[in-house]
Amino acid sequence: MLIVRATKKLLRLAGPSIARDDDRGTTLLGPWYATVLFWRPRIVLLVNETTLLPVLLPLAPKATLSSRIAEQISTALTVRQAPAAFVNQERQHMQAAQLGVTANRSVVGVMTEFARLAEIHRHDDPAVDLVELAVRLAATPCSPLYSRNVSPDRELAATLQAITA
Repeated sequence: MLIVRATKKLLRLAGPSIARDDDRGTTLLGPWYATVLFWRPRIVLLVNETTLLPVLLPLAPKATLSSRIAEQISTALTVRQAPAAFVNQERQHMQAAQLGVTANRSVVGVMTEFARLAEIHRHDDPAVDLVELAVRLAATPCSPLYSRNVSPDRELAATLQAITA
């Protein structure tokens, strides 16, 4: 089970909150946080609570958002050279997804900063691919990670090494 902690803006567009505050899901990376970026077309920004890894995908069509979240997270993990067995295991656990309300203000703050940075990158290169943009964002130093691995891409690598060791 994938738990996606969505902002009120996204919940208004994508559907009601079902997950409880204490739900953690069954994915090894834990819950993901999500908000909507009001670009044309609208984009969903996801940030993993554990690693702060950002993922971007189109909001439309809303009816298939849950299944597309799982696929886009799998793509992001593959691009970052996560082991295929790990990606497949995460994808299996993400087949069912529930939306919930945000619970971690630190992750929401990081998500807000990623949204600002994504807008800047998009302004500099309007044709930038969403996967490429997420890769750029993942290299950004984040204060919650300063005492560990500094940026989400490095935090993911360290987390994967610990999980698969």
